[in-house]
Amino acid sequence: MISIQNLSVEFSAKSLFDNICYVINRRDRIALVGKNGAGKSTMLKIIAGLQNPTSGSVSVPSDTTIGYLPQQMKLADETTLLQEVRKAFSGIDSMQRHLDEMNAQLAERTDYESAEYQRLIDSVTTLTERLAMEQSENHEAEMEKTLLGLGFVRDDFNRPTSEFSGGWRMRVELAKLLLQHPDVLLLDEPTNHLDIESIQWLEQFLTSKAKAVVLVSHDRAFIDNVTNRTIEISCGKIYDYSVNYSKFVELRKERIEQQTRAWQNQQKEIADTEAFIERFRYKATKAVQVQSRMKQLAKIERIEIDEVDTSHLSLRFPPAPRSGDFPIIADNVGKAYGSHQVFDNATFTIRRGEKVAFVGKNGEGKSTLVKCIMGEIPFTGSLKIGHNVQIGYFAQNQAQLLDGSLTVFDTIDHVAVGDIRTKIRDILGAFMFGGEASDKKVSVLSGGEKTRLAMIRLLLQPVNLLILDEPTNHLDMKTKDILKQAIKDFDGTVIVVSHDREFLDGLVEKVYEFGGGKVRECLGGIYEFLEKKKISSLRELELSQSAGSGKDTASQTDKTKDTKNNTSDSDSDNAATQRKLTYAEQRERDKMLRRCSKKVDEAEARIAELEKAVADIEARIAGGETDTEIFTLHQSTTRDLENAMSVWELACIELEEMKNR
Repeated sequence: MISIQNLSVEFSAKSLFDNICYVINRRDRIALVGKNGAGKSTMLKIIAGLQNPTSGSVSVPSDTTIGYLPQQMKLADETTLLQEVRKAFSGIDSMQRHLDEMNAQLAERTDYESAEYQRLIDSVTTLTERLAMEQSENHEAEMEKTLLGLGFVRDDFNRPTSEFSGGWRMRVELAKLLLQHPDVLLLDEPTNHLDIESIQWLEQFLTSKAKAVVLVSHDRAFIDNVTNRTIEISCGKIYDYSVNYSKFVELRKERIEQQTRAWQNQQKEIADTEAFIERFRYKATKAVQVQSRMKQLAKIERIEIDEVDTSHLSLRFPPAPRSGDFPIIADNVGKAYGSHQVFDNATFTIRRGEKVAFVGKNGEGKSTLVKCIMGEIPFTGSLKIGHNVQIGYFAQNQAQLLDGSLTVFDTIDHVAVGDIRTKIRDILGAFMFGGEASDKKVSVLSGGEKTRLAMIRLLLQPVNLLILDEPTNHLDMKTKDILKQAIKDFDGTVIVVSHDREFLDGLVEKVYEFGGGKVRECLGGIYEFLEKKKISSLRELELSQSAGSGKDTASQTDKTKDTKNNTSDSDSDNAATQRKLTYAEQRERDKMLRRCSKKVDEAEARIAELEKAVADIEARIAGGETDTEIFTLHQSTTRDLENAMSVWELACIELEEMKNR
């Protein structure tokens, strides 16, 4: 359908793409992956016709429509939500005008037998059928269904678009794009401003209704669920696999390993041949064999190993100055906008050194509470910031606040003070802005590069409380892993607002759930939180919030009543002789005890097994095994051990509660 031929792009004499060729077919769902700055967004702009390549071409059939959603856009403010979204159907008027023009041509022409006249008739027939199909659909119902799926409510439909935040206005453009049903959808980070419920709706739409899709996203679960083909951009070349991302990672690794083994074998063969030639070059009796080996050597087709971009971010937060024992103490904190109560009665304490997560659906108050902590907005209740607390804040739109007219170096130079100014080049190099990259204008950076640049600000002065609001937006998967490790190594206090379960897993030890106007504390990491919720992902959590926030309130009331009744009952029991359990009840209790005890034993056996596995891996590392695979195995096994410990703790609590019944 779309053919990319010999595509090359250069910026400031540096090659971004080099002679790239591939084809986008109907029903292809392609994940375009690669490091920040590899050229993913540039590729989408070229396909959309918004940017010209240095050389090469993009061939698009005349009847193929393309829809493009960029990372950032400027939106009009003169219309309501429905009026703006209704613009998606303006193409129907254009088709009608084009049909009228062709019918007028048919009325004037008399060359009925010519091939050109026949082509015109075919075009009129095709366009008439397409127009009839478009006009037969209920556009109002389709608009409503799409807007509700993307998280809007009916009360929003007549609101001016100027009242919506940047993230919600991006959803408006996404809705318009989806309603146009283009032949090819080009989506650049479509999930950055969506909550998990909306992400799930978009997944279902793309898999069931979209035609061809090319998307850039760093949400691994999203691209795995949507795509059936992965194209990696690395070192100016592409690597094309007809599988989703997770499978691509496995196949790519296997391919590199196979190439490496084949290259090593070939190098040995070449070395042996060259040694034979050198040894017998001047012996007349071996002249024939030497000539034969030289011809053989010349004919060898040299094996090349796919070039791998090994550059990576070097991130480590500076040591945190000591703060008070309780950096944040909230007591009955609430925030309302007019009659809308975002949350109320939020009471919690965050201790020094804790790493906590704020999770929940968009609009439930996560970023709002962060702004309360930062003192940016008024609120009710009491919110105390502890002694000597120095906050480093990364906002959702931090990258967009950068001055596009400045260079990378000037951006940091303007905020750096003291001795740090002498180390700016070193800091930029550690963040992959070394050499000429430091002289780039901020306006030409990719979304991920802008996020990395904004992150440097957090390193310019020591802080002891990091507040990170959606820090992984625009970051590639490797950089997310590096950021996660840097946060784990940070010795201060951390609050992370995120929808990314994979990022939070193993990072936080306490979760605050936002929903139904309440903020609920859950001790333990994200894994334990999900275990207690009896759900497998944050997606299910957020779906349950939207469906049952009212039920939560009712169940809380019921629990309160039950607690009061139980208290009075226990007082009565203490005054009288406690009733003995019946034989059947005793048997059931013993059965439950055995089951709980078995869970504890199984958890302890699993811990022992994983502890042995970790020890074996560490022994291999100590013995000199230092390839990437062994460290990845160590990381995953250690995480499994942490999860097993959590399961054991929960099993012990359950057993103890059963014994006390």
